Amino acid sequence: MGMRRACAVAVGAIAIVAAWPVGARPNVLLAISDDQSFPHTSIMGYKAVNTPAFDRVAREGILFTNGFAASPGCSPSRAALLTGLHDWQIEQAGTHDSDFPAKYVVYPDLLEKAGYAVGCTGKGWGPGNWKNSGRTRNPAGTEYQKRTLKPPQTGIAKTDYAANFEDFLKSRKPDQPFCFWYGGHEPHRPYEKGAGLKMGKKLEDAAVPPFLPDTPEVRSDLLDYCGEIDWFDRHLGRMLAMLEKAGELDNTIVIVTGDNGMSFPRAKANCYEYGIHVPLAIRWGAKAKGGRRVTDLVGFVDLTATILDAAGVQPAAKLSGRSMVNILTSDREGDVDPTRTTVFASRERHSSSRYNNLGYPQRCVRTKQYLYTRNFKPDRWPAGDPQRYENGKLGPMHNGYADIDPCPTLDFLIAHRDDRQIGRFFHLAVDKRPGDELFDVVNDPGCLHNLAGDQAHAEVEHELAGRLDALLRETGDPRVTGNGDVWETYKRYSAIRKFPPPLPEPKP
Repeated sequence: MGMRRACAVAVGAIAIVAAWPVGARPNVLLAISDDQSFPHTSIMGYKAVNTPAFDRVAREGILFTNGFAASPGCSPSRAALLTGLHDWQIEQAGTHDSDFPAKYVVYPDLLEKAGYAVGCTGKGWGPGNWKNSGRTRNPAGTEYQKRTLKPPQTGIAKTDYAANFEDFLKSRKPDQPFCFWYGGHEPHRPYEKGAGLKMGKKLEDAAVPPFLPDTPEVRSDLLDYCGEIDWFDRHLGRMLAMLEKAGELDNTIVIVTGDNGMSFPRAKANCYEYGIHVPLAIRWGAKAKGGRRVTDLVGFVDLTATILDAAGVQPAAKLSGRSMVNILTSDREGDVDPTRTTVFASRERHSSSRYNNLGYPQRCVRTKQYLYTRNFKPDRWPAGDPQRYENGKLGPMHNGYADIDPCPTLDFLIAHRDDRQIGRFFHLAVDKRPGDELFDVVNDPGCLHNLAGDQAHAEVEHELAGRLDALLRETGDPRVTGNGDVWETYKRYSAIRKFPPPLPEPKP
């Protein structure tokens, strides 16, 4: 700590507090996969994946077993990470495939103004339209996308992420700290069907989550998903090797996570465990003692605060999260910070899935044991309307559900919806839900048994509902301040589908 010093530098209207001498400020490498749930890394014991790079970051750094995305959808989740604000605080950026108002300052811009080289490859913020918001580049940073390769299978992007990272490193000034965003397009769908089996993965290694039927078709789909996780990890491994060879790995904060949960029914686009609980490992060799598992509840807005704190840069406005530097620099594991008792997430619109492009608004609060979710529009179908128009004509029943990415697992559920054993999984994925849901995620990680309204859990439900409501009101969420329909007015830039209008409510 003898090298550390603090000085203030004025950069425009933003105050920069440099906590490190030039040349000693930490680099930041954020690696964020696209649609990956928390159990699916080798170090977590999932046999169907091979993630040596993630495992290395976790072994030499800290494995966070309670890391949560800001939303179960990619665009709003990434926006919250970039701004350090909950999605309900950032207007259009808090929903899917809309604008990203320039008034919401992102951490890469702040670091660049403090002297950092800033870049990204693959998927930055998106989908959405940042140009219409007056921004001059993707909020994740200057894009490095020129290097390509021949992917091993369809569904995997042609982007050579690691080679683009190498180009970025060569482009910066000598001794200039960097902030880089590696956004893999994997394991986002579509997958090459059967690719996992072709890679030599085994059906028996694909542990099926409790909300899906355990069948060969579902297991094979899971193996295809796992193969794309392996690909994302391979590029991360190449990046770590580059930094190690350059002697910069230990002065780099490496953060590896996923933007939301796996793209399977009842996971992605749902404020349930497999929708918001994501992998998270952080390595900071110079400052963070490795080999630790931390169970503290941390969210994406906390990652933003951590990056700025570690770099010695003041945020442009009050952030919604808290820095985790105290956890990183501790030598403890398990529960390190006892004040971290809750984490929050939300959802508005995901895909174009309902009449008039309506969303399915959710807010949730997670503690160590419970997940409480509030569904603000329980009259709507959570996975999207079950029937939509095709070529101007109303298609058959069950051709909708557009909030579930098209996949063999969804096809299987629809085809077997009348089967006594399989049908219940279909209904779990698509049926309407009550306004309040409470799950004991320790004993029910699949979120199958709603405890809301259960007298034995009334006190817990009341407490968590109160915590959630208090935060939403404190932070001005339109859903609780009387202007909730503003979310339905935000433009969507792609894939507008048509659905029949909802049936009128029956008269009393």
